[in-house]
Amino acid sequence: MMLSRLLARRLPLRSLSRPFASLPHGVTQHVAESGKPYFYNSVRPFASLPPGVTQHVAEGGKPYYYNSVTGETSWTAPTIVHSGFTPALPKGTEEPVLSPSELEGLKAVEKKAIWISTYMIHNANNIRPSVDGIKVGGHQASSTSLSTILTYLYMRSMHPQDRCAVKPHAGPVFHALQYLFGQQTLEQLQNFRAMGGIQSYPSRTKDSTEVDFSTGSVGLGAAVTTFAATMQDFLLGKGLQPRLVPEGERLGRMIATVGDAELDEGNVYECLLESQKLGTKNNWWFVDYNRQSLDKVIEEVAGRKTIERMFRAAGWEVVVLKYGVLMQEAFSWPGSGNHLRKWINTTSNHTYSVLVFKGGAAFRKQILADIGNEEGVAAQLEAYTDEQLFTIMTDLGGHCFETIAQGFAHAETITDRPVAFIAYTVKGNGLQTRGHQDNHGAFLNQTQVDRLQAEHGVSKGEEWEPFAGLDPKGEGALARRIVETAPLNGYGNKPGSKSRDLECPEIDVPELGELVSTRDKNSTQTAFGQCLLELAKGDSELADRIVTMAPDVTTSTNLSGFLNQRGQFAVEESGDKAKESGVMSVNQWVQGPTGQHIELGIAENNLFLVLAAAGLTGPIFGHRLLPIGTLYDPFIARGLDALNYGCYMDSRFMVVATPSGITLGPEGGAHQSINTPLIGIGQPNLLSFEPSTTDELLEIMRFAFKWMQAEEGSSIYLRLSTRMLEQPDRVLTEEQKEDIVQGGYWHDEGPGPDTKVVVVFAGAILPEVKDALKRVRETVDPNAALLQVTSTDRLHSGWFEELGTEAHAEKLLEHIPPQATLVTVNDAHPASMSWLGSVRGHRVRPLGVGTFGQSGNIVDLYEKYSIGADAIVEACEHVVAVGNPGQR
Repeated sequence: MMLSRLLARRLPLRSLSRPFASLPHGVTQHVAESGKPYFYNSVRPFASLPPGVTQHVAEGGKPYYYNSVTGETSWTAPTIVHSGFTPALPKGTEEPVLSPSELEGLKAVEKKAIWISTYMIHNANNIRPSVDGIKVGGHQASSTSLSTILTYLYMRSMHPQDRCAVKPHAGPVFHALQYLFGQQTLEQLQNFRAMGGIQSYPSRTKDSTEVDFSTGSVGLGAAVTTFAATMQDFLLGKGLQPRLVPEGERLGRMIATVGDAELDEGNVYECLLESQKLGTKNNWWFVDYNRQSLDKVIEEVAGRKTIERMFRAAGWEVVVLKYGVLMQEAFSWPGSGNHLRKWINTTSNHTYSVLVFKGGAAFRKQILADIGNEEGVAAQLEAYTDEQLFTIMTDLGGHCFETIAQGFAHAETITDRPVAFIAYTVKGNGLQTRGHQDNHGAFLNQTQVDRLQAEHGVSKGEEWEPFAGLDPKGEGALARRIVETAPLNGYGNKPGSKSRDLECPEIDVPELGELVSTRDKNSTQTAFGQCLLELAKGDSELADRIVTMAPDVTTSTNLSGFLNQRGQFAVEESGDKAKESGVMSVNQWVQGPTGQHIELGIAENNLFLVLAAAGLTGPIFGHRLLPIGTLYDPFIARGLDALNYGCYMDSRFMVVATPSGITLGPEGGAHQSINTPLIGIGQPNLLSFEPSTTDELLEIMRFAFKWMQAEEGSSIYLRLSTRMLEQPDRVLTEEQKEDIVQGGYWHDEGPGPDTKVVVVFAGAILPEVKDALKRVRETVDPNAALLQVTSTDRLHSGWFEELGTEAHAEKLLEHIPPQATLVTVNDAHPASMSWLGSVRGHRVRPLGVGTFGQSGNIVDLYEKYSIGADAIVEACEHVVAVGNPGQR
């Protein structure tokens, strides 16, 4: 049988075979005028009988079913083996999902995406001059495994309100499609992975074309789409309609394309569990099931069934895109087709990959060796050339537009839960390296590129022409029509296009200093909670746009007041079960769409990813939120990758990490943070503060709400404490307020020309520092001065960026005599402040916590780790006694 005849064959609808069961939900049996029974599915397209199963009618008119493979009969019709959906293509009596011209046009667009992405990587590694000899890299094979799905998404399925996190290694295909849209430039393509060019992985902040969600650290991009879908529901609950959703049309879909190996990341499982609790909808994940990771072919034990069960257990709809049209046609051959289906279903991933790499002749040899003696198999294979057989055996569902279209059509009917597509693909689809287990980072050599160029009909000198190699009156015209009529066409950053990166007005931030008493004994953590409580009681726009969240630490991080005033967010209304039962509690867990607190499970990755999604609601949905997430300070490290990811996208949020340091006392070393101020200094797009008093905290929070909205701003990290401190009797001047948010200020008069020692501190050790300073002034240096640092991060970044006297750190230290010594002390690693000596060349004696903490009271712990008053006095006495032999 020629391939053209094969294409012309019609395949009946079918489902996966399974033990016979009763009719599935929504399926009813009817009788046609001829008396023959038929079945109607009111819920979803109904798949017909599996291969080998035929329907018959008994003498009484009742239908029964005979399985010619097993010899079994049954009165009941077969059903699908899982809760997911395996698409069966609409053939024969049903209307096709894609017209022939659409299908040909999509194939032509995909063909161009494969060529442009492959040549872009080839150019970067083999043609563009190298100035340093370092491999540029790129992922030709990993890109093309998603070429069909990305083409369908961007050219047919996605609308302006939809957003997509593209699998990191598929970035080149994404940019190739943007190039066909006119939203990517030739210069950018030619500078792939070069300064100012296309980034190695899609980036919201570094790429010139509009990227919805950055990807790169695998697993995170997929998860953030789930939480973006949650934030869309959050906005709707407040009456805030996403601005890109036309009136009367569906909401935006938050889409992720994810490599199958990415599902090994632990944050994926945390995300799926949370998605079920949050009632996530309008979220599609496409698993690129090419069964190859970076190093090797994936074993069957970690295969599709495991992935499928994982999604179903979390309440997701599962759509398996396994077989393409040609493969299903081959399976429909009487007798032999069923054997062929069984063979491909039972062949190991490794064997299949090897055969894909070797080609049609290898497939023929292996199939004949394995099942050649089965009825009709040899004759069926004889009907195909090697090329045709290879085309059939690699016609997987993830590379068949018709199968994909049918799967999408089903998914569009699912509105109450997320959808996971498991798309069977070939890694290296369309390339000579397809299937090879080493193809992840491998490149086509020049000979292979020349061969690919010839296959695509691209003439020399036209390598970068968008539609080169396509017949202008045939597939080229169809491809242009696909691009021109795509719902996303006309949206982007090129002149004349509409940007999907939306702008939002700033939210007014009132003065916060009057909300909480600054005279009463207090801790910074408690003052934080009191500030949010008082805001929640009011009706300001600021209060309405705050969303709080915590990973099961709402109570212990003082969010209860805000929760009780504003409620917990949920997609459905629910009362407080404890209160309704007559049990009183600190928290009132009244849930509903209007709630402004999101309660999360104990998963810090989820916290930072929800913060990242919430901090992007302005540009993504057109409505700005001010997200605040709380957690214990040491567990920043547990979610650090996700925190870094959110900052990389320039999402805007506030992290409140509390309690912190060994000041936590009896909780012990596992809960006592040491190096988090260093994270605050080193993390880009995150500005950290560590206040000591209530008035400092309130001024920093006022600044933070503004800074989160500023064009030059960033996210915020507040390191707080549960230690109750006496508050200073003062009213902050405007100069003091400015110094506090700039990173530090002097107590009393500051240093004088005779000052020998300056104590520099931050955070909750204020009482010990003041006690020590009093004693030092009485004994060794009556002119000793006290400098309080409210943000080591801001002092350091300003000094690093300014490199001159304009930096706040320079101004603070300029009046310290050269012979004076700085004694720095913090309930954290001493490196967080010891660098201050380099600002103006002063000698430094750093104090801090350099080893793991332990349980104990504050007095004992401060003495043990040398950050108490005695240790500070001893350090000051020592440096004064030793002196400073010149400026260092």
